[in-house]
Amino acid sequence: MKSILIATGILLMPLGLCVPALALEPAHLEQLRRTGSCVGCDLSSAQLSDALLSNTDLREANLSGANLAGADLRRANLQGANLSGASLIYANLSGADLSGANLIVTGLVGANLMGANLTGAGLSLAKLPGANLIGTNLSSADLRSADLSNANLNSADLSGANLRSADLENAILENAKLSSAILPDGTLLP
Repeated sequence: MKSILIATGILLMPLGLCVPALALEPAHLEQLRRTGSCVGCDLSSAQLSDALLSNTDLREANLSGANLAGADLRRANLQGANLSGASLIYANLSGADLSGANLIVTGLVGANLMGANLTGAGLSLAKLPGANLIGTNLSSADLRSADLSNANLNSADLSGANLRSADLENAILENAKLSSAILPDGTLLP
């Protein structure tokens, strides 16, 4: 039986179907705590709920699968960071720079993203119900199949954004810029 399991694991490895090992680097977590900066660090699966991380520099950091629920990330620099599958439920990301960040399948329920920069960010399948996106720059963002129900997108810039199959039920879009955006039904706006 043991040899069958080993053989199965060897056969599945090239397909990328094996469970990856956690890659959190404890030294990187300590660097973040000590300096407030951790550019390019591996903090995947880190437990940082309710952490005070305002003004931190986390450019290009790997925070995939991290728990940042309730964290204070105001004005944090998360340019190009990987936050896929992370929990940012009720996190405060107001004024944060998330341009080019990977937020695929990220939980942002009730998060405050007011005035944040999400230019070119990948947010497909992201969960943003009830999120505060007032004045947020989402230009050229990928929001395919994202849940934006009950989100406040008042004065948000969605120009060039892909909203195909996004849930915008009860979302507030007053004064939002939608030029060249792809709507949930696939319509391309001029």
